[in-house]
Amino acid sequence: MHKKAKLTVVGAGPGDLELITIKAIKALQNANVVLYDALVDKALLEYASKAEHIFVGKRKGCYAFQQDQINELIVQRAQSRGHVVRLKGGDPFVFGRGSEELAYAAEYGLEVAMVPGISSCIAVPASQNIPVTKRGSAESFWVITGTTKEHKLSGDIHLAAKSNATVVILMGMSKLSAIVELFTKENKSDTPVAIIQNGTKEEEQVGIGTINTIESIVQKQKLTNPAIIVIGEVVKNRNQIIQISQQHQLQITA
Repeated sequence: MHKKAKLTVVGAGPGDLELITIKAIKALQNANVVLYDALVDKALLEYASKAEHIFVGKRKGCYAFQQDQINELIVQRAQSRGHVVRLKGGDPFVFGRGSEELAYAAEYGLEVAMVPGISSCIAVPASQNIPVTKRGSAESFWVITGTTKEHKLSGDIHLAAKSNATVVILMGMSKLSAIVELFTKENKSDTPVAIIQNGTKEEEQVGIGTINTIESIVQKQKLTNPAIIVIGEVVKNRNQIIQISQQHQLQITA
C-alpha cells in the first residue's frame, strides 16, 4: 500500500526534553522521516526510532541545507517515504519558518499539519522566574528577531524601546551593542536586562544587569548564542523570588 505523502511541522519546545507536547511525541512516533534542526535535542529522535533522521540545521552560520533545499527534501521524502516530520526548536511559527515549509508542501499536494511548540520567548524567561507580563510592571510584551533576513537590526526594536513593554529578543546577541545604544538613547540605561543562554537546559547560564552594564556582564560570563535577551522591569522579579526564598529559609532555620 502506498504511504500517504504528509508533512507535519512540529515544535520541540525550548530545550528541556520534558517541555515537548504529547501531540508532538505522537507525531514523531508516526513519522517515516524526521528532518531536525540544530537546536533540537537528539534524544527526542528516540521517539521516532524507526524513522530516517536527517539533520538540516545550521550552526554558527554554517548551513547543512539552504531553505529551498529543505523544502525540496520535504516533498521528495514525503512522496517516496510517506510521513515527514519537520522538527524545530521552540514553536515553528515564531521565527521558525514553519509556515513557509507548510505552504511549499501544500503546493505539491502534500497533506499538511502543524503541532505548536512551547515557545522559548515565554518559557525561557519563565524558567528563570521572569514573567513577560506582570501587574504594575508590564502590560504587554514584544517578541522580536534580533537579526532580519538582511542581517540588520529589526526596525521594531526602535518602536519597542519607546514603550514600557517587556522586550524579548531572539537571535540578538550579535546585535547587543546596537540594542544597548538604542535603549540608551531612549534614556533607559537603568532598565533591567537578563540574558539567558541555553535556556531550560542543564547547561543554562544567566547574566543579569542593566542596559548600562549588560555588555560587560556578557564579556565576563562569556555568554553567547543560543541566548535570549529580556529587557524590562519584569527582570527584577527573578531576584525578588530569590530573596523571598532565602528569607523563608532563614525563618525556617531560625
